[in-house]
Amino acid sequence: MLKRVFMAPDPGRARLRFAARGVLGIGLAVVVCGSAGISLVGVVVGGLAALLALFTVTDPAVRGQAVTTALLPAAGLPVLALAAVLHDHPVVRDLVFLAVVGAGVYARRWGPRGHSLGVFAFMTFFIAQFLHATADLLPEMSAALLLSVAAAGATRFGLWCYERRTPPPAAPAPPPGRGLARVTTRQAVQATVGAAFALVVGQLVSGDRWYWAVGATWWVFVNTASRGETLVRGFRRVLGTVIGIGAGFLVAVPVAGSGVPTAVLAAVCVFGVFYTAAVSYTWMMLCVTVLAELLYGLLGVLGPGLLALRLVETGVGALGAALAVLLVLPVTTHAVTHAWIERALRGVRACTAEAAARLAGDDSADPGARVAELEQALARVRLSVAPLVHPLHPVRSRKRRARRVLALLDDCAREVRGLAAVAADPEASHDARLAAACWRVESAVEALTCGGTVPARAERPLAAGPAHAHLHGLEGALAELAAPLRAPSGSPLVGA
Repeated sequence: MLKRVFMAPDPGRARLRFAARGVLGIGLAVVVCGSAGISLVGVVVGGLAALLALFTVTDPAVRGQAVTTALLPAAGLPVLALAAVLHDHPVVRDLVFLAVVGAGVYARRWGPRGHSLGVFAFMTFFIAQFLHATADLLPEMSAALLLSVAAAGATRFGLWCYERRTPPPAAPAPPPGRGLARVTTRQAVQATVGAAFALVVGQLVSGDRWYWAVGATWWVFVNTASRGETLVRGFRRVLGTVIGIGAGFLVAVPVAGSGVPTAVLAAVCVFGVFYTAAVSYTWMMLCVTVLAELLYGLLGVLGPGLLALRLVETGVGALGAALAVLLVLPVTTHAVTHAWIERALRGVRACTAEAAARLAGDDSADPGARVAELEQALARVRLSVAPLVHPLHPVRSRKRRARRVLALLDDCAREVRGLAAVAADPEASHDARLAAACWRVESAVEALTCGGTVPARAERPLAAGPAHAHLHGLEGALAELAAPLRAPSGSPLVGA
């Protein structure tokens, strides 16, 4: 786990910049709110709103990111008002909270913008429970939210907009479908049912901190698409919380209520949340847990009993999510994994075609953009296959096959990156052997995705240049993929 976080590739230092900008933007939001005379509760609202604005907005284009950021208050303020007004009406409040859960998950069908607005709406309601917000605090909290989103926007689009130079690739769209066949629709139902379980059981455990259980259920569903992914994410959430509570006894409890040490440690935790999110959900949850403990320390309620309660409520939330994905409209791991592997393979073919066109003299061809899209698809493949390679998976043969598929897809990505780098060289040339190799790659991908026979790899040509070498390696990886993708009996990589 340590190696995965601290030795994971960070091309262009994207994660480092993302984390550093997060700390800068949230720090600016806190300073702005404090300078405006807003109380500690309002400052906490502002800091969390800025965190969400900088963390959850993932539109591929800067203009789209700016529009989504501007829309966040439209999603958050009405929810904040409802949560504050309904604070003393628990039954209606709980029903509205469940409606926000379902709507927030369903909004993912509209892509990154829908996802961001759904997360912001849910978290605004959650923050109101976290701070026990009432109607008399609503004006101050609303002002803090608006100021903080503005500060986050100024940081992201004014002070440090590195996406203008290197725009992030578009996030791959979820597998298509209609009605209950659509993954987002099924997950909206699952999340609502799981959150209802977590809400009821969480309130039996604690009448004051029940919302932790609902929050745990919600975040288990974020960025997952199958029951296997959801179960693994739930396990990692509980693990990260356990480690975070242990760290809290060492870090948060000793400095509880001390302003300067808390601010420094909170900045470290914020950096950790942003830096580890892309590579380790367990590490991210560790940082989130310690950050929450530091905030409770500032509010004067941190203690061993509270930490133990958080662990229990997190377990309740994870159990609610597990029951929902297993019993309510389950989305099989096989269906999702197959779709993402196929998308990754087609991404390999698109990268190869763009690189070949560039080598042939087409200056408009852009293999680099295709490589970025392939990396996004591969990230989704890894997430989808994670349940199969988990140490607790009981079927060793499937675990071996899944690991082999991941290794070969990584080989494909490495060869494609090398091919794209060669294509970017103006001195690179094109010949007939290169065109034939590209055609064989396309045929191999077509065979893998449509069930045909994968052609054998051709002999490596004598005096082959770098482009030929990468294509030769790519052919070999695709040829080897046929075996693990199809068991001897013809069964898929994973069972239904």
